[in-house]
Amino acid sequence: MSAVELSPEEIHGVAPAAQGLVGDSASPEAIRKLSHQLASPKLGVKSQRKALEKLKAALMAIRAGDFDLGGRRAMDALKIDETNGLGWHVLAICREKQGELGQALLAYEAALKLLPNETDVAHDLGRLAQQMGYLEIAEKLLIKYLAADPGHIEATNNLACVLRDQKRYGDAIETLRALLGVEPESPVLWNTLGTVLSDQGDMGTALTFFEEALRHDPTFAKARYNRANARQPLGDALGALEDIDAALPGAESPYERAMMTMARAMLLMTLGRIPEGFEAYEVRLDPHLPEAMRVAVDAPRWDPKTEDLAGKRLLVVGEQGIADEMVFGTCIGDAIEAAGPEGKVFVAVEPRLVGLFQRAYPSAIVGGHKAVKLEGRITRYVPFVEELSATEGKMDAWIPMASLLAAYRPTVESFPERRGYLVPDAEKVAYWKAELEKLGPGLKVGLHWKSLVLTGSRARYFSSFERWKPVLTTPGALMVNLQCGDVSEDLAQAEAAGVTIWTPPINLKDDLEDVAALSAALDLVVGPGIAGTNLAAAVGGTTWMITAPDDWHYLATDKYPFYPHVRFFRRDSFGDWEGVIARIRTALDEAVALGRAD
Repeated sequence: MSAVELSPEEIHGVAPAAQGLVGDSASPEAIRKLSHQLASPKLGVKSQRKALEKLKAALMAIRAGDFDLGGRRAMDALKIDETNGLGWHVLAICREKQGELGQALLAYEAALKLLPNETDVAHDLGRLAQQMGYLEIAEKLLIKYLAADPGHIEATNNLACVLRDQKRYGDAIETLRALLGVEPESPVLWNTLGTVLSDQGDMGTALTFFEEALRHDPTFAKARYNRANARQPLGDALGALEDIDAALPGAESPYERAMMTMARAMLLMTLGRIPEGFEAYEVRLDPHLPEAMRVAVDAPRWDPKTEDLAGKRLLVVGEQGIADEMVFGTCIGDAIEAAGPEGKVFVAVEPRLVGLFQRAYPSAIVGGHKAVKLEGRITRYVPFVEELSATEGKMDAWIPMASLLAAYRPTVESFPERRGYLVPDAEKVAYWKAELEKLGPGLKVGLHWKSLVLTGSRARYFSSFERWKPVLTTPGALMVNLQCGDVSEDLAQAEAAGVTIWTPPINLKDDLEDVAALSAALDLVVGPGIAGTNLAAAVGGTTWMITAPDDWHYLATDKYPFYPHVRFFRRDSFGDWEGVIARIRTALDEAVALGRAD
């Protein structure tokens, strides 16, 4: 599988995902089936008999939970006969259970090619493809399996999960409803029905379905975990934490365990239990999470608990998405101070942010990173450090940017009271102030309203453009488009309604130096918590941010400690767009009357 370079808009911090997918390729029933298949063939060639013995040994290892040994025995069998489809299937199971999802995917594909009529392989491959985000492939494989076994609960359930992840919510509900009519006591189906509703932001209804699943099976860990993710935005973070703690022992795979631990970390941060929550957040790098990032750096990982940084050469590697880098980059100055005059800090960030970070931390050396997807895994490289090694020497250590939080933000009080920390280009700020003056009198308001990435449950964090009308029509406010991506339809819709929104003559996605300067020059920037509003906040611009009911960044306070100067408008529920837009309109009317927004 070749490496694919990723844009930062494709890379996001791992967030707790709804758990509906079911099935275990290494379950006792699955292994019994494989054992039966191994007992069936008539082998007349000595080499084939040897391969068979290796595969039987592999299954024994799988039964004992030793997937490394099982994988080695399967490889031994494939060295004898690389056309053995069962060997590839067994190898795929072992690689999947070891968290090597890219290799597992390749092995399942090889098995299916050699065993085209073996529906169990199609089911296992479809489930793994869904977990890795290959939704169209997963759908085809699961439909193939269901053609042979139409009433299969697991496959029907997993197909509904695929349809849900494609945002085909009506199809997902109909798929589940049809089988629930036959299997009304299936906790698996009720649970997945709940995930379809939770992905759409209807947490109240979702909670009802998760509780129905738990009524049928109180030990069902997936449903308890999902109920936790519904309870938190409904205002019951403590109850959600209780559910997570109860669900963790029942996690069926390393992936589920890691995802549940991620949710637990965010709940701890929501409850203000820091640095416990920040330390638990290390699970974001767990290789069992498909979205987890691996960093390719020729240096050991720095442990702030045991190693003094004074005099050391430390590489801080930005991770996840652009917004995350701006949130977590607030601790870089602390690392520079700890390294001292004899040390040196190198910072790897998204290339479009290099200038902003370099001006903020002039004593550091700042460069860009890049990411590729290899065998289904995101790997981050730091080319500028490799180039500098000839003159600057190797790094003594490296650390992921977010891991600085546990070291330097042990309490809410340790967050500095400051108005941003990144530094926009002063000449560009002056230029954009002059350009804004040309628009005439009125409060100049920059607008963001959606993310470039709206896959899966992310869509529930954003509103349709139509709902912004009360803000757009505020008398005395001049609207400036800061929304990157193709928003021509939205702007045409506003124009048709008599609302003029000025779009600056720059690339709003790539010209982040100009976007940062323009954000600082505007009287106000408003929008949901995406890269653009984080950029405005990070450069000290007057920013109003719309936050979700499950946003952990408050850390149990009444403000965002990361950006203490920013004003926040919190939605009471995922569907509370009308209420929050009305509050913003009221605040904007007041700002127009005062002639300023801060």
